[in-house]
Amino acid sequence: MIRYLFAASVILLTACNNTAPDKLVTQNTVAEEKPSFIPVTSYIKGQIHEITERGITPTKFTTINGHTDSAFVKFGELDGFLNNFLQPVIDSVNLTPFFTETKFLDQTINAFTFTYNPKIKLPDSIPFTHWDIYIDPETSKIKRVYLIKKSSENKTLQLTWESNLTSKIVTIINNPDGSSAIEKEEKIFWDH
Repeated sequence: MIRYLFAASVILLTACNNTAPDKLVTQNTVAEEKPSFIPVTSYIKGQIHEITERGITPTKFTTINGHTDSAFVKFGELDGFLNNFLQPVIDSVNLTPFFTETKFLDQTINAFTFTYNPKIKLPDSIPFTHWDIYIDPETSKIKRVYLIKKSSENKTLQLTWESNLTSKIVTIINNPDGSSAIEKEEKIFWDH
């Protein structure tokens, strides 16, 4: 009988002692992790700088209503062409309170995908509504960036940036009936 009481007491004390640390561990791990946004704006500016430093003259193809025109982009014009996507700055300091970050390995495209979506109603000062960043799992370098930005009440801009290759801006008109149409598509190639 004494053995059973002793064994029960040991089990009870052990159970009580194990419960407290588990609660502490749980409480410590429940704290919300702040996302550390990839600095997209700095990345794009770095790509523009690299194009300029290499002395590359990019080619721009503009398609409107099914008709495509091409032209060379002069030095210094690339910043202006991409200016809509350089402001406001995308980094952890500016946008952490407004966006959530999800990340996963997308094996279908062989890339780590970082997706950013609003977690609250965005103020008018933040026109970006969504962006994705795709990182090569072998090199840990950015492969592609995709940004959506509200340009006006009825216009949306989409940027797809293929690292060291090309960029594309699509201007979309959002009609009052909920439909949308592509107004213009501009592609710039610099890896000739």
